Amino acid sequence: MAAARLARTALVAGGAALHAAGGRLPLPSGDTEIDWKAYMTEVEGVINGTYDYTQLQGDTGPLVYPAGFVYIFMGLYYVTGRGTDIRVAQHIFAVLYLATLLLVFSIYHQTCKVPPFVFFFMCCASYRVHSIFVLRLFNDPVAMALLFLSINLLLAQRWGWGCCCFSLAVSVKMNGLLFAPGLLFLLLTQFGLRGALPKLGICALLQVVLGLPFLLENPTGYLSRSFDLGRQFLFRWTVNWRFLPEAVFLHRAFHLLLLAAHLTLLLLFALHRWHRTGESILSLLKDPSKRKVPPQPLTPNQIVSALFTSNFIGICFSRSLHYQFYVWYFHTLPYLLWAMPARWLTHLLRLLVLGLIELSWNTYPSTSGSSAALHVCHAVILLQLWLGPQPYPKGIQHSKKAP
Repeated sequence: MAAARLARTALVAGGAALHAAGGRLPLPSGDTEIDWKAYMTEVEGVINGTYDYTQLQGDTGPLVYPAGFVYIFMGLYYVTGRGTDIRVAQHIFAVLYLATLLLVFSIYHQTCKVPPFVFFFMCCASYRVHSIFVLRLFNDPVAMALLFLSINLLLAQRWGWGCCCFSLAVSVKMNGLLFAPGLLFLLLTQFGLRGALPKLGICALLQVVLGLPFLLENPTGYLSRSFDLGRQFLFRWTVNWRFLPEAVFLHRAFHLLLLAAHLTLLLLFALHRWHRTGESILSLLKDPSKRKVPPQPLTPNQIVSALFTSNFIGICFSRSLHYQFYVWYFHTLPYLLWAMPARWLTHLLRLLVLGLIELSWNTYPSTSGSSAALHVCHAVILLQLWLGPQPYPKGIQHSKKAP
């Protein structure tokens, strides 16, 4: 009954948000139309028989997304009359928006950590997110819907299917890899190294199967274009580093510094926040039945906390955030702020953080002030994630008390 009420709430609130955003959806224009046309041009090249990724181009440049993106937007190409009926695409993305809300609400329902009034802000208070879904038609919402489906499957202990959906999300856009450290930690915790390898194999095999037509044609071209971790971003689109000189923003030393900070913080959280049994973290490589501390079932909050925190750390140290990247973590912010709150962070302060983040993402073009405010809000969330209470599971508490 509670789940049904939650689903109805998501649909009603999401529908109200879409209606408030304009009722009859406005047609995209300017940069938005260019992005949609670029997507359609890229997949049209594949339809016409071009499987060499280095030869696939759109109005905004070369195709830089993995094969899953190609198949999904190829479907949209046919459904929308070869990409000409944008109104139909918008309605499809409106349905995707409501489905995403249902998936997110299901996650929050299982964690029981976030007060209900916060869901109003998630559904109705972000013009930018509504725009990214139903006006901009980016591939980011598709990837995130698959990621939230993956998390729901992991919460249901369907680890194989969860890894499959996770890999599908990565095949649409690489931002899903920000969740990968948290997923790896959970797999090792649950199964040990030997048990985790088949699940990791599912992720890898699916990438190979989806990319096979392109790998057979030009494997180097496919991998270098669709999984280009060193791609340079344009300074004029950055949301998070506007206060830096452009020369610093583009410098490789700055990128390496961010990567080092990213990996260091992930390691610290893995050692001191996620792994709380008292054993060495290397014990995760062992079969669970052979560990000194008896294995405990992962709780919903342990699963969601590791995945959401892993993604958020990646966001904080990203080389650049563009406006459509907001959906990478928007729906996770209430959990990060309310699930493990430090005592000094009141409800009002948390709402203020949400509001400042929203304001930063709605400032166009970004300014030094909006970028700085975004980093301050991120720092507050990171600090309370580190300092906030995170008790041991009950079984571990008892085992520590035992003589």
